[in-house]
Amino acid sequence: MNRVKAVVSYDGTNFAGYQSQPGLRTVQLEIDKALRKIHKEIPVHSVASGRTDAGVHAFGQVIHFDTPLSLPTDRWKMALNVLLPTDIRIVSTAYVDEDFHARYGAIGKTYKYVWTRSKVQSPFERNYAVHLGKWNPDVEIMQAAATHLIGTHDFTSFCSSKTATTNKVRTVKRLVLEEEGDLLTMTIEGNGFLYNMVRTIAGMLLAVGIGWNTPADVKRILESCDRNNAGKTAPAHGLYLESVDYED
Repeated sequence: MNRVKAVVSYDGTNFAGYQSQPGLRTVQLEIDKALRKIHKEIPVHSVASGRTDAGVHAFGQVIHFDTPLSLPTDRWKMALNVLLPTDIRIVSTAYVDEDFHARYGAIGKTYKYVWTRSKVQSPFERNYAVHLGKWNPDVEIMQAAATHLIGTHDFTSFCSSKTATTNKVRTVKRLVLEEEGDLLTMTIEGNGFLYNMVRTIAGMLLAVGIGWNTPADVKRILESCDRNNAGKTAPAHGLYLESVDYED
């Protein structure tokens, strides 16, 4: 058997998330359907670095799958893209050692969250950036608040109450806010993220930017380890999985 690693980009708008779910259109379902066609209906199951929710997008999701076939590396990308719907693209493919694991081998991820300050929401942005409407957040104050989240902390306050993981300690290596035209982007890099952690952080920083909370509140809420203190989770369609990191 050969193990193939693939980097996948997808528009999450019309998917019920990444992971296969009975009766629902998901990214994994479409990828596994394409793999099954290539393997002449023999089931081949892909494994991803992690799941994404309905509406969340990806530039650099990583998957692996095992196959008895020995196609040239680039042929995998070509063959899959011919069979996949146009809202999923295979960016690259490579053969890897059998001990490579897309999920358990990941040592870090980078996400982006995007808002738009356009006066009128563009119909072409409505699924890809969260419209701020009347709000004009102070980016410097948001960045000041973000500094309290950088480092190794217990992020219980910033993940869904449905999170099954017991250990909620994670390390945020980088958290920056940037403006370009009407777009406001949050980039966050860490060794791993809890369920809804990035979207909860985005919602909290926006609340600071529009004056509902202060940077000091973020520190206090983080230390409280109580999800009820962190406010609303930001909408899914502003979130992008940018990249997944592995050991060289």
